[in-house]
Amino acid sequence: MSFGFLGIQFGFALQNANVSRIFETLGASKDELPILWLAAPVTGLLIQPIIGYYSDRTWHKKWGRRRPFFAIGAILATIALFTMPNSTALWMAVIMLWLMDASINISMEPFRAFVGDMLPNEQRTSGFAMQSFFIGIGAVVASALPYIFTNWFGISNIATDGGIPDAVKWSFYVGGIAYFSAVMWTVFNTEEYPPDDVEKLKLENAQTGVFTGLAESFIGIFKMPKTMVQLAFVQFFSWFALFAMWIYTTSAVTSHVYGATDTTSALYNEGANWVGICFAIYNGIAAVVAFLLPVIAKKTSRRITHLLALFIGGLGLISIYFITDPNMLLVSMVGIGIAWASILSMPYAILSSILPAKKMGYYMGVFNFFIVIPQIVAAGILGFMLKSFFNNDAIYAMIIGGVSFFIAGLLCLIVHDNENSVESTE
Repeated sequence: MSFGFLGIQFGFALQNANVSRIFETLGASKDELPILWLAAPVTGLLIQPIIGYYSDRTWHKKWGRRRPFFAIGAILATIALFTMPNSTALWMAVIMLWLMDASINISMEPFRAFVGDMLPNEQRTSGFAMQSFFIGIGAVVASALPYIFTNWFGISNIATDGGIPDAVKWSFYVGGIAYFSAVMWTVFNTEEYPPDDVEKLKLENAQTGVFTGLAESFIGIFKMPKTMVQLAFVQFFSWFALFAMWIYTTSAVTSHVYGATDTTSALYNEGANWVGICFAIYNGIAAVVAFLLPVIAKKTSRRITHLLALFIGGLGLISIYFITDPNMLLVSMVGIGIAWASILSMPYAILSSILPAKKMGYYMGVFNFFIVIPQIVAAGILGFMLKSFFNNDAIYAMIIGGVSFFIAGLLCLIVHDNENSVESTE
């Protein structure tokens, strides 16, 4: 049931490691990057709760509840992955980011609810850890693809016409194939439990119009269980830090560590490829740590485990400021990988234990507001902060992200984790 996440992460990893590089290559300045990235959180804000709401109300005797959404998202995301690296202008790349992120969200959101649907509470921590494992494996390969194509296969890392290098293009092509194949493998090889009352579900669907569904999705933010509200604050600062990292790591590493600012130079593209390796390392660490987190959580608690992981991630991000040797960046990535493993599993394990089964997808969608809202905030203020206070030096975005991780860790202390019962939510 989790294998499809391997493919989904090909899409996210290629996006996270290469979109800023593509934007800069097509002429974007550093302070413009957050606004150009706005597509990602806005599509999540609109799509995730709606898809969660409607996937709860979908049932087909052959395709089930969540799997139709997996398949639709996979088809659209594959098209976007093949088109994105062939963008010839900045506006075209931005549009492709909108399509790609929207498509990935259509697949991803039901996958979160899928584990909650299929597993009892005592198995969910392990279930979400398994998702983190496949996310890590997919991201390791996808993030390293430009480096692999350049260094192993001799494919050009610099486009002679000033466009997107062939190594990046081939990475996206392979990513599209992997995305489609992995997600469809899950679609064709898993079965879902039918709802308790299929006829009642059909009646509810008939009575629910599009606008009613939209309204209920967004009103859900005011009906969250107490634990979900507490987790929302943790999520806000966690994802603010992640968004700062995804937007600015390429700029920070190429300028601060490599001393390169010309996006057409060999040195810049060497640094950009190394960022892909760094992202591969942190995702690889996350894949391994995913299996250790349930063990640590049993000995301590899920919230303390998450706190420790976020603190380690904060140290990893801030340490980039002090690095001059590119190889030492891999040490920083270990800390970030530990935080990433926990972010992908612990909040969802805590949340799924207090949600009613019939609204699992709905509340998972609402919960994702607190992934996308901090990204929108980051898109609105990071560029301004760097330009106004830090002379447009991207390395300071890493420090800001590290501090945000520390705040998220401290907020774990307010979270009430009821591991043994389900909180009733109507």
